[in-house]
Amino acid sequence: MKLTVLSFCIFSSPLVAQTVPCAGSFSDFLNGVRTEALAAGYSTGATSAVLNGAQIDPDVLSRDRAQGVFKQTFLEFSQRSISSYRMSHGAKNMDRYGDVFDRARREFGVPAEVITAFWALETDYGAVQGDFNTVNALATLAHDCRRPHLFRPQLLAAIAMVENGDLDPATTTGAWAGEIGQVQMLPDDILTRGIDGDGDGHVRLKISAQDAIMTAANLINSLGWYAGEPWLIEVTSTGSTRWDLSGLKTKLSVSEWKAMGVSARNGNMPSGGTQASLLVPQGRNGPKYLAFRNFDVYLEWNQSFIYSTTAAYLATRLGGAQRYDAGSPDQGLNDGQMKQLQQILTDRGYDVGKIDGILGGGTRAAVQAEQIRFGMPADAWPTPALLARY
Repeated sequence: MKLTVLSFCIFSSPLVAQTVPCAGSFSDFLNGVRTEALAAGYSTGATSAVLNGAQIDPDVLSRDRAQGVFKQTFLEFSQRSISSYRMSHGAKNMDRYGDVFDRARREFGVPAEVITAFWALETDYGAVQGDFNTVNALATLAHDCRRPHLFRPQLLAAIAMVENGDLDPATTTGAWAGEIGQVQMLPDDILTRGIDGDGDGHVRLKISAQDAIMTAANLINSLGWYAGEPWLIEVTSTGSTRWDLSGLKTKLSVSEWKAMGVSARNGNMPSGGTQASLLVPQGRNGPKYLAFRNFDVYLEWNQSFIYSTTAAYLATRLGGAQRYDAGSPDQGLNDGQMKQLQQILTDRGYDVGKIDGILGGGTRAAVQAEQIRFGMPADAWPTPALLARY
């Protein structure tokens, strides 16, 4: 399952959100979608098939407002997500579909382990694809006023998929946020990036591993993947490392990182001029990585830093890397303490977003700035020691 409804790039016009009402009468909302679909040239049959039976799903709204998984630390999430099953079946699938993965690398430059890591985390290689009716999920989120500009185009894309014979409004199910298939993609992405990998004339990501592999490769490539380049390597560091330079906001050359005591834990570092960011998702005493420009693709796939780092790390493991050195991270904050710190940071003028107990990018940046102010190691990892300064 996806960890965020913003996981994929959704191409839609801001004008749609401004001109289309949300909330209010659901039937009036559906009539508005119907008018828009017919004006855009969609058939009456496909439009009716999608909209006539659409219903609000309260469970979708509940899931959308929860998403508690974001509160897990990197070690918690990665250790729960990277199981022996996912490792062993990943190797088996890369072998079983070796010819498809070879084609994906030739055509899109994306390694098998990168695709396989997403395949594993999203659905356990197709075993857990979600049981929410896709049309109802999309209609619910498009009608809701939180992000109608993101989901209304997906509802229209579902109509196009019905016309193509690739979606049955009554039986197609998937994630609560409307993603479909073994790599959990939204309808518009399937329409624009879908590849018929098995040659049957359809793109059916629910039942065809070949379609899922090729379509995922196409999407990853479209998000800016650089063929033949690394995405993440585990590193070690010495006392000369500048923790205030850690985080995605700073990119330095490999040579510069080496000069600060950063070296590959196993194997060799990329060439000295290669740009990278130093990531310490659980502070300077936990696992450490250099992230290269291909890591940006992971953040495009899913905006959660913890998910993206885990997916990138899993891909390295599937490619033969050793298990990380978990280290001994400093004690973090519990949910109440994190919310307390976020409120303090907000009161001090930092933009941490919602006071939700989630260590997102805004909170990390604010924590690092305050650590610098207090003369603490500025690794952006919030601890009771930092909270005690206030």
